[in-house]
Amino acid sequence: MPTEAPAARAAAPKKPGRDRYLDLLRSLALVRVVVYHLFGWAWLTIVFPSMGVMFALAGSLMARSLKRPAWGVIRGRIRRLLPPLWVFSAAVLLLLFAGGWSVGDDPDHGGTWGLVSLLTYVFPVGAPPFPWHLGDKAGLLEDTWPAQAAGPLWYIRAYLWFVIASPLLLRAFRRFPWATLLAPLALTAVVGTGLVTIPGETGNAVSDFAVYGSCWVLGFAHQDGLLARVPRYLAVSVSALIMAFGLWWASGHLGPDGWDLNDIPLAQATWSLGFVVILLTYAPSWQELPGKLARWDKLVTLSNNRAVTIYLWHNVLIMATVPVIDMAYDLPFMGDERWSSALDTTYMLWMTLLVWPLTGLMVVAVGWVEDLAAKRGPRLWPNGAGQAGKGFRAR
Repeated sequence: MPTEAPAARAAAPKKPGRDRYLDLLRSLALVRVVVYHLFGWAWLTIVFPSMGVMFALAGSLMARSLKRPAWGVIRGRIRRLLPPLWVFSAAVLLLLFAGGWSVGDDPDHGGTWGLVSLLTYVFPVGAPPFPWHLGDKAGLLEDTWPAQAAGPLWYIRAYLWFVIASPLLLRAFRRFPWATLLAPLALTAVVGTGLVTIPGETGNAVSDFAVYGSCWVLGFAHQDGLLARVPRYLAVSVSALIMAFGLWWASGHLGPDGWDLNDIPLAQATWSLGFVVILLTYAPSWQELPGKLARWDKLVTLSNNRAVTIYLWHNVLIMATVPVIDMAYDLPFMGDERWSSALDTTYMLWMTLLVWPLTGLMVVAVGWVEDLAAKRGPRLWPNGAGQAGKGFRAR
């Protein structure tokens, strides 16, 4: 099958505005994250490595923005990130304190440093403190709810550090492109395999930066056109080899959940990098979603405009489906064992169906904070309806 000449692809001018292919990838990544946290299926980390995709897309946008003065770009990115985080953090801390948790009395976070670490709920340079268990297993929520609620915050921390480091990373990339792209893989081979162990949350932060660093820098390569100058057959062939290595490494280092790449840093880093290279190598430049994909245009627009809200709250909303569904057991006809057994059997299906309207309610309730953070008028449901041809602003 003939392929487009690399020089022609590199020279093809891009029209201004949103790239709907990248927007579609971001929406798919968010959906995959929610489904993964619903079912915990390890194979989803192989079928679509969402976090690698999200970091690569963010890196591409960051490289485009850094055509402007770096400090203003960093300040703008942080400004857009923090207010939605503050709303989420306030809700989580309120529930923690209402449940009787005191950071000063927590054996894992006690003392002065524990109180200082609460500031990471405000500015996420580190991991926020939380109890691993709070409440009763038989309560409204299972007692591990704090860990599940705080789970998504690692991504916010990693994103913030990538944003802060981007001016230096981009300068290094433009001077030594391939070395900068591959350096995070080398770091992952050191800190993500047990060769060198960095204890505590510092180790987790370094590992996250290493695992997804190549994907972030790959976003630079996509934005600067470097990836387009590599012949497709070469890009795909090398990516396939890198991905094959990742699966081979995973096969010998399976974690507690088997093939879940989240537990195998080097496999996650290599598989994600190769996967995203292929996605971006064959990336079309869509100003509009084509064909049958056009029917999803409004949802893609909405999810991109509310990506931070959806990501931050999705675990909490998954947990919220449980007490809502459990109320059905109190219905009069549920005394019949056939009905109660049917609900038991289809419980996960009801959770899957219910989490999406709950997500919609959360988008309406607090999503408008993302607009205020971006210095634009608040919108309850920014799906682009009635704004054909105007597009919407990038996050």
